[in-house]
Amino acid sequence: MNTEKIAVVGAGVVGIPMAAALASAPPPDASAKPARVLLIQRNSPTSGWKVGAINAGRSPLGGIEPGLEPLIRRAAAAGTLQATSDFSALGDAGAILFCVQTDKRGLAPDYGPLMEAVSATIQVLRNRPAGRQTLIIFESTLAPTTMQTVMRKAFADHGLADGRDILLANSPNRVMPGFLLERIRTSDKLIGGLRPETAPAVARLYASLVSSGRLHLTNCLTAETVKTFENACRDVRIACAAELVRLCDGLDVDFHALRGEVNRRLAWEDNAPVPAGGLLVPTIGVGGHCLPKDGVLLLWRMIEAGRDMSGSLLLQSRRINDASPAYAADRLAELWGPPAGKKIALLGTAYRPNSEDTRNSPTLALATVLAGRGAAVVLHDPYVRPGDQNLERTGLAESFTRDLDQALFGADGAVICAAHDEYRSEWPRILRFFPETPAVFDGCRLFSRSEAPDIPGLGKGRAAPPPALIDFALAGFQAVERGLALEMEAFAEFINADASDDHNRLDLREAGRLAATCVTGCRLAAPVPVDVLPLFQGSTLSLAEKSLELSRRRGKKNP
Repeated sequence: MNTEKIAVVGAGVVGIPMAAALASAPPPDASAKPARVLLIQRNSPTSGWKVGAINAGRSPLGGIEPGLEPLIRRAAAAGTLQATSDFSALGDAGAILFCVQTDKRGLAPDYGPLMEAVSATIQVLRNRPAGRQTLIIFESTLAPTTMQTVMRKAFADHGLADGRDILLANSPNRVMPGFLLERIRTSDKLIGGLRPETAPAVARLYASLVSSGRLHLTNCLTAETVKTFENACRDVRIACAAELVRLCDGLDVDFHALRGEVNRRLAWEDNAPVPAGGLLVPTIGVGGHCLPKDGVLLLWRMIEAGRDMSGSLLLQSRRINDASPAYAADRLAELWGPPAGKKIALLGTAYRPNSEDTRNSPTLALATVLAGRGAAVVLHDPYVRPGDQNLERTGLAESFTRDLDQALFGADGAVICAAHDEYRSEWPRILRFFPETPAVFDGCRLFSRSEAPDIPGLGKGRAAPPPALIDFALAGFQAVERGLALEMEAFAEFINADASDDHNRLDLREAGRLAATCVTGCRLAAPVPVDVLPLFQGSTLSLAEKSLELSRRRGKKNP
């Protein structure tokens, strides 16, 4: 299979760094020519401009992305990277990577933009000479069974058979804004093939791209499951922390001290740029494109089949995290009084530090809640572009500024929503706008309590956590981890009962092993029964209750 020309479809946070990295990677065979990479972006009103930027050697991605723009500039100048809106240009590509965003609609996947790209690609491939086989790789996040059903059928319906005309694979990305190139090069990579011979072919393509991570060859169902589980697991851990934060705030207890002690007992280290495991750091909500949807994608087939999901730990976690912006607004009202008539500055419109990414940003949700309660809201971010499509979609574009002084002038209070470096460096300037009573709320733990003892924030209570609360938090977290394992066990049984072939089956232990290779510290616990509900002063965690319910439904008892 000739991979001297590679097409990457989708110029977003996955496609752009992937295309630049492929265009700069040494060829797998020393005698081969460097790959020519074609990056395809549809000519939409909001994204069509990216084609010109890339061809001019500029990165369309804002925020701090170390090494990305120089890599694009060199590859564009060398002619190994070119962007276009013309799908017909991919007809002679030996490999095509789909890096188009997927979403959810309600409790089902939304593959609209991805299927548009797939359809355009199919029309081109149908007209190529017979006998040429193309490697089709989905980097996009897919719900389990999507490759076996939706994608295989989409190509087959137009005469493109897997194993004859094409080889279908998925290799879900593990990138993160702020670390895009680093994660491509150093993260372990999952490679799922719809046929046994496919994954090795994909591995040969990625071998020179992944410099220090390992390549893990598996089937498509397992790759889909592991990817969605990784993000669902993180969503659950954040929800568990959110429940404990709300308990700690009510007791004026320092959640972060509680978290540190629980994670010490769990033997989780917390020195990574992005906390990986154990109890995580909740902020004003869960943003980004992946976490809010991937638990739903994981469970899609069970939901579609009409299974009773009332006991689902994953869906309960979504409800908890969806409520976080409103909870933050309630905390502000407790500190500052009713928001009606107040000007409130929200600092950090992106969902991640030092990023421009506003997808599902909890800042936008918090702004909507506060505006609905009568506040005059102004949003600030040094990286987000005016006219950002998510600002436009939520009707908040007119409330946005990149001028920090403008955002803070006349404000009754300010909320730090994203831990941008600028807010740390400009902290004295921010405080000058609130000389008498620093009406600043730290919603993302920009500072520890020792660094800024007088600045309130989520989980920044004044009292040390009592031993009974630490024991409760530890037991609750462990119950939730077991509950998640029980839900995954039920999922595996369900999905394998309808397996279409012997190759694409889910081995839950293998899935757990592969999930543990993710830098997010995703570990699948053993499905041990939960038969005791942890209590503290008569309170418990709703997630622990769901775990107990899951255990009872599955008839699990301690030996």
